[in-house]
Amino acid sequence: MTASLTVKSVNARLAEELAVGEAQVAAAVRLLDEGATVPFIARYRKEVTGSLDDGQLRTLEERLRYLRELDDRRATVLASIEEQGKLTDELRTALLAADTKARVEDIYLPYKPKRRTKAQIAREAGLEPLADRLLAEPTVVPEEVAAQFLGEAVADTAAALEGARHILVERVSEDAELVGAVREKFWADGSLRTAPWSEEAAKSAAAQKFRDYFEFTESLESMPSHRVLAVMRGEKEEALALTFDGGADDGYQAMIARSLGIDMTGPGAATAWLADTVRWAWRTRLMFSASVDARIRLRQRAEEEAVAVFAKNLKDLLLAAPAGARTTLGLDPGYRTGVKVAVVDGTGKVVDTCAIFPHQPQKQWDTAKATLAALVARHGVELIAIGNGTASRETDALAAELIADIRAAGAAAPAKAVVSEAGASVYSASAYAAHELPELDVTLRGAVSIARRLQDPLAELVKIEPKSIGVGQYQHDVAPGTLAHSLDAVVEDAVNAVGVDLNTASVPLLSRVSGVTQSLAEAIVAHRDKTGPFRHRGALLEVPRLGPKAFEQCAGFLRIRDGDDPLDTSGVHPEAYPVVRRILDRAGITLAELIGDERLLRSLQPGDFADDRFGIPTVTDILAELEKPGRDPRPAFTTATFAAGVEKVADLKVGMVLEGVVTNVAAFGAFVDVGVHQDGLVHVSAMADRFVSDPHEVVRSGQVVRVKVVDVDVERQRIGLSLRLNDTPQPGKAGKRGGRRDGAPPPRGERRNPRSGRGADRRDSAPAAGSMAQALRDAGFGR
Repeated sequence: MTASLTVKSVNARLAEELAVGEAQVAAAVRLLDEGATVPFIARYRKEVTGSLDDGQLRTLEERLRYLRELDDRRATVLASIEEQGKLTDELRTALLAADTKARVEDIYLPYKPKRRTKAQIAREAGLEPLADRLLAEPTVVPEEVAAQFLGEAVADTAAALEGARHILVERVSEDAELVGAVREKFWADGSLRTAPWSEEAAKSAAAQKFRDYFEFTESLESMPSHRVLAVMRGEKEEALALTFDGGADDGYQAMIARSLGIDMTGPGAATAWLADTVRWAWRTRLMFSASVDARIRLRQRAEEEAVAVFAKNLKDLLLAAPAGARTTLGLDPGYRTGVKVAVVDGTGKVVDTCAIFPHQPQKQWDTAKATLAALVARHGVELIAIGNGTASRETDALAAELIADIRAAGAAAPAKAVVSEAGASVYSASAYAAHELPELDVTLRGAVSIARRLQDPLAELVKIEPKSIGVGQYQHDVAPGTLAHSLDAVVEDAVNAVGVDLNTASVPLLSRVSGVTQSLAEAIVAHRDKTGPFRHRGALLEVPRLGPKAFEQCAGFLRIRDGDDPLDTSGVHPEAYPVVRRILDRAGITLAELIGDERLLRSLQPGDFADDRFGIPTVTDILAELEKPGRDPRPAFTTATFAAGVEKVADLKVGMVLEGVVTNVAAFGAFVDVGVHQDGLVHVSAMADRFVSDPHEVVRSGQVVRVKVVDVDVERQRIGLSLRLNDTPQPGKAGKRGGRRDGAPPPRGERRNPRSGRGADRRDSAPAAGSMAQALRDAGFGR
């Protein structure tokens, strides 16, 4: 009976949190328990869940996991207390009503098996009556009463009073109501103070990147996530010492006194002893536990916010516009080791590779250009993808000159685009890359990846572990499990929103499709290689170990171009094909005539074709799919045009208006590549002529934007930008509007390696104070 009541409360609470019906929650929970994925439920089970979207379902899935863990812990605690013979109806009711894990642990604290404490030893010595009497009769003289409890285990009155104090301190530290109230007060009133780890540590070069935190204080409630993770990293590196301060002690001591029923200002002879006990309880037990809880809570909140930022950026990057199935030449720039070159055809197949050495020290500019020209002519190259790492700008200039020469000769010239190299080296050295491109050197695999990610960012980036893509905010300071779970969900949602070509998709891409595991993806590719392209979706059932359940989950997200059934190229699930047949029968036309006929499809009423299984939401989706089968939800492909003659930070002038690409979005602003090897910062205060609470409201990763240069620091390689093109630049004052403190001085001197995704915190850092100049000083990107 208790279990059923608990399950009901879980569904009811989820319904309340999501502001939806309990029946919707119950249906979604049932589908999840049956193995359905969030993308499948959101897309193909709208009637069952009342059209819960993927965002609601992700929240439901996460909260369901937490609440079930809470139930499991509650059951364990109940069993433990019952086994001790101490479970009362009141205690059971309190535990069943506990709505957080922390609350369950607070209630359990007095009953939790623990090592033999000083309070237990005092009780065994018969000192609990002494503690109770001093509480009940504050007028007695403590030493006189304590003398009555001397014995073999209690040598003198001082020992007796010390034992009684231990009993009272443990009593308040196990008072669930008091502990909870102290925790919340500490969080609301408390602050975090930072100082150098030591005088010696403060002088070290490693600690200097944290010097802005050598004397720093901020409220626990208002401290932003990037600042929390920055100072905690400083502590981990033994550069900073952190102190959690709950504010004035008086308020907490008053709470403890009320809990024990003590009047700390009373006239009794025992009042001073009791007041000292209260202070002792606060200083030795409750203050410590509240500090620990505040630290955990602060870090959890910071990690949640950091993961949310990373997830948004990753989603934008994965859903960036694809250039499409066009022959592409990929350039992986470098100086001494040369520029690695790879040509891939429209399907991503490698057709040519080489290395050129246009830059220092070889400086074989003309030879390199001639080599590229020959490759363009030989393979009909339509696009040139240039990695944005070292020597990117110089290589971009080489490509621009090549394109100009081709046009001057009267031939059709390819277009060029600079592509993020984030994670390229991780892919190049991976086992999958070795399997996929066994004949290529590791360095050449990077050029292949750069070319392919211009053709289809999603298809290529799924081959890289999400955290290595490097678009996060202090992602290396976040618990790996928390980060991985969230990012995997983002990748899954992105892949299934776009759909996957069954006959060309790689194993990593297929393994992100709803219902397809890594082993099933490998089996699909092996079957495809052995028997040839799939002609219809039903042929998936011929793949070993791919049963009806997996087929149900994945079929609607897999596309077959030029197959036996035109519906297989759409997002219509095979289970709903009978609905399409009914539409064709009613309209009296063929499928070929119906597909794409926007006027006819929009004239049809979904309710006319709905039945007990497929309701109006599903039929509405089917009609929309038939208008443009397999439509790609990603935006149209565009590229930024970097200004000629602006190739390094020294070329920038305040007031310039440039085109660039957003490379990363953090809580305090966005970083933009304007083609000078060093990203500029658009602080959140310079994003719009209105208050912006979240930079993602204005920009997204990969977006092409126009920005105005408002501050340039050549020596420190820092650039201040604004999205407000009408601003009058005032170096050192830009971004001051609103006097906001949206960021924090992060570790200085860190540079991000876009190839590996390591050290990405050059872009993770955040400005601490109002002016743009201060924001740039604090941002910590560049040297």
